[in-house]
Amino acid sequence: MNKARRTRINEIIDSLNQLKEEINVIMDEEQEALDNMPESFQEGERGETMQEAIENLSSAMDSVEEAVDSLEGASN
Repeated sequence: MNKARRTRINEIIDSLNQLKEEINVIMDEEQEALDNMPESFQEGERGETMQEAIENLSSAMDSVEEAVDSLEGASN
């Protein structure tokens, strides 16, 4: 792989790492909001919806991390 393509891949990796950080912030905020709800609401429909969102955000972070790993492997 030439230097120009490697540079472009590294820029994408940087963007993905920034995206992962943003997802993590949102996930932490949602978890904090869930934790601060009364227990009766946490166990209700709203709490379940929030927990599902947290799980989906975690899955998205894992997917972004996999993409970063693959790109790093391609640029070596």
